[in-house]
Amino acid sequence: MKTQVAIVGAGPAGLMLGHLLRAEGIECVVVERQAPDYVLSRIRAGVLEQVTVGIMARLGLDARLRREGLVEAGFNLADGERLIRIDVQDLTGQTVVVYGQTEIQRDLMDAAPERGLEVVWEAADVALHDIESEAPRLTYSKDGVAHEIAARFIVGCDGYHGPSRQAIPASVGRSFERVYPFGWLGILADVPPCNDELIYANHERGFALASMRSHTRSRYYVDVPLTEKVEDWSDERIWDELAVRLGPEAAANMTRGPSIEKSIAPLRSFVFEPMRHGSLLLCGDAAHIVPPTGAKGLNLAASDVHYAAEALVGWFRRHDADAVAGYSEKALARVWKSERFSWSLTKLMHRFPEDGPFERRMQVAELDYIATSRAAQQGIAENYVGLPV
Repeated sequence: MKTQVAIVGAGPAGLMLGHLLRAEGIECVVVERQAPDYVLSRIRAGVLEQVTVGIMARLGLDARLRREGLVEAGFNLADGERLIRIDVQDLTGQTVVVYGQTEIQRDLMDAAPERGLEVVWEAADVALHDIESEAPRLTYSKDGVAHEIAARFIVGCDGYHGPSRQAIPASVGRSFERVYPFGWLGILADVPPCNDELIYANHERGFALASMRSHTRSRYYVDVPLTEKVEDWSDERIWDELAVRLGPEAAANMTRGPSIEKSIAPLRSFVFEPMRHGSLLLCGDAAHIVPPTGAKGLNLAASDVHYAAEALVGWFRRHDADAVAGYSEKALARVWKSERFSWSLTKLMHRFPEDGPFERRMQVAELDYIATSRAAQQGIAENYVGLPV
């Protein structure tokens, strides 16, 4: 098979990019190692920046998002019994939208056949070849049959464990990583949220987050040591812990119910440079991971896709090689700023095992400053809604 762009990974990043390229008449094929049902079953983020909402609108795939998404004008930081509201709309003139990543995935998948976006599901043994040439190749097997795709560019949207980043020689790439000493234990339940806006809580027992997916579905988290096992946490134990950490006001409005999903996600900050080598471009988790504290994972992937689509359209439409050459530098500038925000919010709202009284006093002082300074709140708000692309 021959195409102009081969995309590895059919998560939101890969499908967004595929749709953007097809809208410009650029040939592309998406190759995914998992089955559609598996990809749809993954529970992920739910807070969308304007860059992500904007891509869906540009594609004309935002009808359900506009109908079902919850527009959020602010969020809250809690410390003990105090609730500090960050009025994002007042501070920036923008909002975020709560709409699950699973729903974005569904919208992109449903539109693929009618828009001529070819997706190869359950492709095994995916491998990249000749990425330093102008004729890279992608090989895979399906149902025991070997296949090859010849392309001009390959874009890796295949996550942290995918083959794309690994195809870049060790002599070229450099990784930066911070592994955190805890994970987030998440519970998803069909109960109304305890607050109209998200609550990030810093409590002496640990971090907690009250979030939502809709008016009737809530997503809650508590941080736990990496040694914890999800089977040791009954629903009742999680609800009890949330009630303590989120504080009395949130606890009073919290509706308990049976979990429909529970999991523990380890936290890390990770960046790989460069995000382009030869004819290979990386997008999303293939190039970077952020702790979920800042709600940046999906949104950062969307901004990568925005830059990658811009560069590839420039190449095929205007024979502009500069945009592709500059893709990595442009994407990484925004990646590192988002990493900084996610790292700083993680440091502010979690109790680290190695921290002592001094570090705790620094958290208290920072939260006091945020509570009383419009300038501090504005800095948080502009990062939360997403820096411009």
